[in-house]
Amino acid sequence: MRSACAAVVGLALALSGGAAADEEGSLPPVQAEMEEADDQDATRTSEDPWEGMNRKIFAFNEGVDRWFLEPVATGWDWALPETVQRSIGNFFDHMQLPVRFANDVLQLKPRDAYETFWRAIINTTVGIGGLFDPASTWTVLKSDEDFGQTLGAWGAPPGPYLVLPLLGPSNPRDTVGLVVDRAAYVPSYFVPFYVSASAAGTNIVNARARALEDIRAEREAAFDFYTAVRSAFLQYRENRVRDRADDPAEDAEDDDLYYFEEDEIDVRL
Repeated sequence: MRSACAAVVGLALALSGGAAADEEGSLPPVQAEMEEADDQDATRTSEDPWEGMNRKIFAFNEGVDRWFLEPVATGWDWALPETVQRSIGNFFDHMQLPVRFANDVLQLKPRDAYETFWRAIINTTVGIGGLFDPASTWTVLKSDEDFGQTLGAWGAPPGPYLVLPLLGPSNPRDTVGLVVDRAAYVPSYFVPFYVSASAAGTNIVNARARALEDIRAEREAAFDFYTAVRSAFLQYRENRVRDRADDPAEDAEDDDLYYFEEDEIDVRL
């Protein structure tokens, strides 16, 4: 869909009788700008054919976040020191290690599986049940594999961009991966629902509190926050499937844009 700005430029060109190519055969700057905008629109359409629906769900998620989750997370951030929040985040991240280990194995990554295994042992013992992360201090690398990435490694295409209610950015492949990873989480079969629900709420609020300032800054900086989140998500997942070496700072920034998608919104203990 051509932007209003592009439409205004088009009207100006029509009134001026258009513009021809210059002597070297290149397009005039304004016309080139319009064609570039068209190319970008075509790209957006190809990767986000459900944009109308996605924007509505995104607006709903934003409403839930602004009117409920962000205020609660702000109070949480005021009440709990950063060290406590970090320990809570470490614990829930630690609980995901068995699923990550399984995906390391499924992707035929023996070194990653080895590192994940030892990370689980070290942080369970020395890290006191995962509340602390001595494994990172000892350079035991952290695996971040999930079944969506496993499907990608097996050659499954991601499909169109998709925004899930409450869960945030995804695509058909990652949605299937999310369901499989949830089903593979063994403790969920033994922990009562009220405990799982309480744990999920704690995890969500804590993760949101740790991302308060980053998300606020991204919202203020982005001309269209929906587009910014979509772009960050697509690039992030593509990099993860291809095992590209990314800048950790950029990864952290991208994570903040769609934190709902990752482990923070788990309904299990």
